[in-house]
Amino acid sequence: MTDALGSAAVDDVESLVPAWLTVPEAAEQLGLDVVRVRSLLKDRHLLAVRRGERNVLSIPAAFVSDGKVLKGLPGLLTLLADARYNDTESLRWLFTADDSLPGTPVQALTENRGTEVKRRAQALAF
Repeated sequence: MTDALGSAAVDDVESLVPAWLTVPEAAEQLGLDVVRVRSLLKDRHLLAVRRGERNVLSIPAAFVSDGKVLKGLPGLLTLLADARYNDTESLRWLFTADDSLPGTPVQALTENRGTEVKRRAQALAF
């Protein structure tokens, strides 16, 4: 769900992610209750980091699309975890531009190019 990394690592991710949702905001957009969204975080179907002055648990807004979790995201998060990426590293990878895609992996997922993204994530494990 969150990492015990320093604030510099979270600041780095904050600069890459253009928009964030709190857990209640994500719940509203997904049409779920807050408890279910926390279960999605626990099960790694979504990722979040604590950020801001009040240390609020925040989910990248790009992870919620048309009232659903972004297609392909849960499987991709599993691949990144298998490659031993922690949550902050996974977010950094997802939101960092990759010239071979082009764009960021999360943009490619949004554009239904999940196969390309998963192929790159699988290569990280080797």
